[in-house]
Formats: sequence, structure tokens, C-alpha cells
Amino acid sequence: MTSKISSLLENYEQHILGQQKNLRLLLAAALAGGHVLIEGVPGTGKTQMVKTLAKLLDSDFKRVQFTPDLLPSDITGSAIYNMKEHDFQTLKGPIFTNVLLADEINRTPAKTQASLLEAMEEKQVTIQGDTYRLPDFFFVAATQNPIEFEGTYPLPEAQQDRFFFKLKVHFPSLEEEISVLQMVIEKQSNPLEIRAMFSNDSLLEIQQKVQEVNISNEIADYITKIVRKTRELEHIQYGASTRAAIAIAKTAQAWAYLDERDYITPDDVKTVAIPSLRHRVQLSPYAELEGSDIDETIQELVGSVAVPR
Repeated sequence: MTSKISSLLENYEQHILGQQKNLRLLLAAALAGGHVLIEGVPGTGKTQMVKTLAKLLDSDFKRVQFTPDLLPSDITGSAIYNMKEHDFQTLKGPIFTNVLLADEINRTPAKTQASLLEAMEEKQVTIQGDTYRLPDFFFVAATQNPIEFEGTYPLPEAQQDRFFFKLKVHFPSLEEEISVLQMVIEKQSNPLEIRAMFSNDSLLEIQQKVQEVNISNEIADYITKIVRKTRELEHIQYGASTRAAIAIAKTAQAWAYLDERDYITPDDVKTVAIPSLRHRVQLSPYAELEGSDIDETIQELVGSVAVPR
């Protein structure tokens, strides 16, 4: 199974250039049973990252374009009255899928954003008082534009906390951008096929194996100390909750599995700490005025915690 995972990553990187670490983190979050928030300016390949992963995993894929007039029922579904049958009929929304792409999630108001909360946390949806289970493999990837852009609504902290990771997608380097352009031109004449590499049953089996990756008491202690440290520093206004520690532990398990190991190392924890914390930690106004960077702050914080032997 691990050789197939390696082949999947190689295939993935052939289709999405210049985002090697983000691709691995995206896959790790999916295998850990979590969800991912992807931030970047339009046109940097955020949608393509998620769409390609869904094809490689042979998963049912739905994309919802979030706009200011989008209603919660447009995502979850609604109950309508059937005149012919004289009864109410439930129409399930696009959330009933394996991989849901919530495109530009911060372009819709908080009420519609919140319609994802129950689904992301409990894998179920309530429509007109009736509860419906979502598929066993359910993964939400939400993209968002930087909040400085016009027409954006910042995600509430409760919504952001449901995402295991927040990934940042930057503009590619000159060489990478040239390669992307060449790849697009070549695709027009010779399309590069995306072959599915896993069945749904295989994915569930992998998720089970990820959960079996060993977390020693020392590593659990290390993760907890990192998260608690976010609540103790003066230049951090709001620290991370216990849910952040759970996200770090689960994604570190997946990262170790991708490296074909059945145990977590401190380096695994360090790798997933920044994307796990950057959307859960808020700098104080003073630190922001000083020009502090959230990623650098987390990196320094992690470095200040003693590494277990």
C-alpha cells in the first residue's frame, strides 16, 4: 500500500508543479480525516490541487462556488413539497460527496459559512429536522482569497478551528511558472491523463492504518507543550485550543505514514505545527504593529519547546 502512496504522490506532483510540500500536507490531512483551508490569490492553482487529488483518490467530487447570495440550503439541501405525491421530498445538496471544494469560502456571509460546521465535525447534515449521514470518506477543502481583497468576509474563529490545516499558496518561481505554461500548452495537444489509484474501500483502510501509527507518551507531551505555549506568550492574543493538539497529532500520524513509518518523530510534529496553528493563533495588536509574522512566531515558539529524546 505504501508503494501505491508513493506513486500517487509522484503522479500528483506531475500535475501540480511547485507545490510539493502543500500537496503532501493536503493528502496528509485527507488521510487523517481532517479538512483543509487553502489561502492564496486567484489563479495560483488552489482549485486544481483539490480537483486533481479527488481524481487520484477516485472519489466523488463536488465544487460549490461561494458567493454573497449563497444560502445554507444551497449546500446542505432542502425539503420541498411534492404536489403529485402530497408529501415533502428531501433534495440533498452538493455536500453529499466524498470531496467537497468550497471555492472562495470567504466570499459568502457567516450564516452560509456555518452550514459546513455540523458536516465537518460530525459527518452528518440536518435538513428540516431530519439527520442524514455523509459518506465515510468525507473531505472538505475550502479556498479563500486574502482578506484584504474586496468582497470578502473573514471566517469566524469557530469555523477556522474546524480545519486541520491552513495552507498558503504563493506565486510560483520564474522556472516553475515557465514549466506550468509549457505543461498547459502540451496538454492542449496531448492531454495528461489523471488515473485513479485507490478505491473508497482502500482509502478507509489507509485511514485506519494512519490511526495505528504510534504516538509515544513523550511525543504526546511534546505536542501538548507546544499548544499550551501559544497561550503563555505575551505577543499572542489568542492561543490554540485542545482541538489544535488533536489536529497536530492526527496529521503527524499521516505524515509519518507517508514516510512509510509506524511511529511519529519530533520532526513530524514540527512539519505539521505551522499549518495546524497559523489559523488558530492570533497575534496581539502590538505584535502586529511591530510587523511580526505569524509563521515565524510559531516557528520560534516550537523551537523554544524542548525536543523529547
